[in-house]
Amino acid sequence: MHSFRTLILTLVVLALAAAFAPRIQAAEPLKIAYSDWPGWIAWEIAINKKWFEEEGVEVEFSWYDYVASMDAYVAGNVDAVCMTNGDALVTGATGKPSVGIIINDFSNGNDMLVAAPGIKTIADLKGKKIGLEEGFVPHLLTLKALESAGLSEKDVTIVNTPTNETPQVLKSGAVSAIAAWQPNSGQALKAVDGSKPIFTSADAPGIIYDLLYVSPESLAARKDDWQKVAKVWYRVAEFLKDEDNLDEALAILAARVEISPEEYEPFFKGTYILSLEESLAAWKKMDGLKSVYGSSVVSDQFNVKYGVYEKSLATEQYLDPSLTEALAK
Repeated sequence: MHSFRTLILTLVVLALAAAFAPRIQAAEPLKIAYSDWPGWIAWEIAINKKWFEEEGVEVEFSWYDYVASMDAYVAGNVDAVCMTNGDALVTGATGKPSVGIIINDFSNGNDMLVAAPGIKTIADLKGKKIGLEEGFVPHLLTLKALESAGLSEKDVTIVNTPTNETPQVLKSGAVSAIAAWQPNSGQALKAVDGSKPIFTSADAPGIIYDLLYVSPESLAARKDDWQKVAKVWYRVAEFLKDEDNLDEALAILAARVEISPEEYEPFFKGTYILSLEESLAAWKKMDGLKSVYGSSVVSDQFNVKYGVYEKSLATEQYLDPSLTEALAK
């Protein structure tokens, strides 16, 4: 009789474990990879203020170098990753697709074409060498810069250079200009006296959008939790829009990368954080850089032209405005 009761009890425990297994799984934290970019470091505000806990969602942020963060996503080590809209396409074509659910910001000056002394305009680059990482957003920005001066890539020599090495390459004199994003672009300006930005992402707003991209599987299984993450993000955006919060925000962001708030302020100002209303406008499907859809088409065309991947992608499948739209309602 004792063994029979034990058997019944065991069966009940197993049945209860099976019944609650999905709930236990759902309680696991959402895992997000992020890296050194103001629009992504801004998540630190929510982390510091415990806004995720207030919304009832557990989120685990993991800090990586940018390329390593995308590798972590492809490897399945995280559920989501902070990427540019162009790099999300590259990651999808060559590794693992994702879905952008939050537009954090667009680059508003942090991505730069930095010229050595003596180079005053884009036109002065004709016949000169430019150091940049081929196939990445600085390459696309450079093409836009050349186009603005009536030049093309044939009028310059591109020297393929890892982005984190561009400051040293400019200092060496091997090139007349480099293209990079912060903090590398700022480091190049400090490394070479008399150097200056001659074209930035502020001259082509919307060419680079920065988003939170989620795996399709995680989004489908836990959309309610991702909706809470979106709600927290727009609370962060609202906090950052208030000038009265600037000192506190800079202190939080600067601490993550271990520099002073004064040093960090130019990085922050070169990033345009989108409010909920501004995000809704950027989510509208239309051509051109004012829309993340139009911007992604431009990036896709660039990626195919320069052999980053072979065939054009269905870029709309990489974007989902529904969480932002739900908050607006």
